[in-house]
Amino acid sequence: MVFYKQSWKLVCAFLSGGAPWGFTLRGGLEHREPLLITKVEEGSKAASVSLQVGDELVNINEIPLSGFRQEAICLVKGSHKTLSLVVKR
Repeated sequence: MVFYKQSWKLVCAFLSGGAPWGFTLRGGLEHREPLLITKVEEGSKAASVSLQVGDELVNINEIPLSGFRQEAICLVKGSHKTLSLVVKR
């Protein structure tokens, strides 16, 4: 019998200066997938805090996510000057 240990860590990212933040989300519970960052624009605020393609969004502005993409989009769009993210990497 072989056991595989999943190795991941939580990463906190703080973006400031307002939108555009420079990342794209895909997935969510409505698609039976994790909520993943699928694109990080080169030179963007997201890139400057080292967000990566494949990071799983778990928290926005200190609010734990239920996993639905629409919820995450609303929270991101409601962030006018700063955006705090916690991702699972």
